[in-house]
Formats: sequence, structure tokens, C-alpha cells
Amino acid sequence: MLLPRCSCLYFALWLCSFQLGFANENFLKYVKGSNPHRKTLPYRTLLIDKSGHGNFSSIQSAIDSIPSDNKNWVCIHVRAGTYREKVKIPYNKPYIILRGEGKRRTKIVWDDHFSTAQSPTFVSLADNIVVRSINFVNSYNFLHDNNPRLPAVAAMITGDKTAFYQCGFAGVQDTLWDEAGRHYFKRCTIQGAVDFIFGSGQSIYEGCSIQVLEGGFITAQGRTNPSDANGFVFKGCNVFGKSSVYLGRPWRGDSRVLFYKSNFSNIVDPEGWNAWNFVGHENQITFAEYGNFGPGAEISKRVSWANKLSPQSLEELTSMSFINAENWIEKQPV
Repeated sequence: MLLPRCSCLYFALWLCSFQLGFANENFLKYVKGSNPHRKTLPYRTLLIDKSGHGNFSSIQSAIDSIPSDNKNWVCIHVRAGTYREKVKIPYNKPYIILRGEGKRRTKIVWDDHFSTAQSPTFVSLADNIVVRSINFVNSYNFLHDNNPRLPAVAAMITGDKTAFYQCGFAGVQDTLWDEAGRHYFKRCTIQGAVDFIFGSGQSIYEGCSIQVLEGGFITAQGRTNPSDANGFVFKGCNVFGKSSVYLGRPWRGDSRVLFYKSNFSNIVDPEGWNAWNFVGHENQITFAEYGNFGPGAEISKRVSWANKLSPQSLEELTSMSFINAENWIEKQPV
């Protein structure tokens, strides 16, 4: 059947725009705004392929190609594989989506231990970053048991409004440096032994798996003042592993950590928490548990200074508004 001339013209224009869209790798992705109507948010995609079949063969080269003070979302799609490189998102390159193909399939691995600041495999300094389905590994102790135990960071996160979905963080000591800013970790896996989630971030960890490889401390939170908003909140997480572990010790004097409705295996030390260098100042520390379950959740032998939070404090810490008062999570690309 012959189409009217106008229909043919519309079809040709549609086909042309469709092809150009793929050629320029510009895609429209949906985000959920504050209203019930769905909006479209455009971003371009850069493909990373180790074999040379993408735009770049390394992740850092793709980041380097993004203009400084970028104001438009850019997706860096990292194909499955093990990328042996250090990766850094600098302060002046916000609005980056780093997307892998599964935390078991897309891995960024490096081996460094010179210092805590020097060692991270992945560093994210910019605001408005989204990371999905990638495993960040510092192999110094994680894959090499014969090396002396030293701080060896897998990821350092210091930008504001940063979210990780279904990612992995693998190390032994100081695995995840949740250094500063508001952060959301959803269904991530964090592996380590000593202070392996540490820093002064204002963060919610929801539905995460926390795997203890050797005896030590899960958290070392760095809040320095009772008026500081930061703290670590673990909601619906799973704590398991091989050796006895404390839920945390304070890195700074006003450390704040809450485990909420999480599953504790029997590896959690009955005392639960350790005052470390702040013995005698426990009244400044906020280490709390609420509604947890499993054989390690029994609180009868917990340290006497562990906090029992008021219903209002629990609501403030466990609500998404603790990190998401501006609804920045809903405004980021899905």
C-alpha cells in the first residue's frame, strides 16, 4: 500500500533522527521527579571496552574526556571485564554515571598501600555521581594474604549527592572510605576486617551485605562535633563472615553509627562496640541498635554505654530525609 506523501516525509524524518540518535549515542532516560508525572532526562553514553570495540579502552580516559565543570549527565558504560587501573573522578566533573555490567562481571582492581590517601583504587571527589554494578577492589591484602596488614582503600568517596547501587567494595583494612558528603548505598557488598567502613560521610546503607573476612571492626565513623549532621545508618543489612567482629569503634570523638533492622550472624562480639581511644568519653559517642535479628543481635551483654535512641531520633536517622532532604536521589537518572 502506498503511503501519503506527508506520511512518508514523517517516516523519513523519524528514521533519520533515530539513526542520528544512535550515532551520537544520545539517549533519553526516565527519572522520577517530585511529581507523579515522569520526565525525560537526556544524557550521552561513552562505551568502555577493553578489546577496543568501544569509545575508550580505559575508564580513566573516558572520565578525562568529559569537560571540566560539566553540567549535563554523561553515562560511562563499562563492559564486563577486569580493569587494572586507578580511577579518579575529580572535583570539577560532576554529573557522571558509572555503569558496569554486574559486580561479579565488571571489576576495577589496583594494588596500593603507600598511605590511606594514596591507596584508593577508586576516588570520587565530584558531586552528583551515580555508580551501578561495579566491584572496586584493592588487591594488596584482599588477594595477597602474605603481605603485611596495612591500610589499603578500595574506594574513597568525598563528593556530595553520590549513590551506589549493587556495587562491591573489596579489601581488608580501610576498604571503603566514606569520607564526606551525603551518600546512598543500595544492595552493595562491602568486604573487610579492620575499620572497613570508615570516614565522616552522612550515609545510609540499605539492604547491603557486610562480609567480615577476619576479626576486627566494621565501622570507624569520624563525626567530630555533636552538631555535625553526619553518621552511618545501616538499614536492613546482612552482617556475616568468618571471625568475631565489633560493630564499630570511634575514629573521632562524636562518632555516630546505627544498625537498624539488620540480620546479625553469630560473628558479632557480644559487647558489640569498642570505645578504642575514647575510653572515659563514651557519653559523646552514639552507637545504637534497633530491631536487629539473628544470633548476633542479642543485646544483653552489650557495653553499658551503647545508646538507646528515642523514637524521634530513630525516625530522623532512618528516614531517607536524613540524606535526601532535597530529593536529589529522585532527580538522578535511573
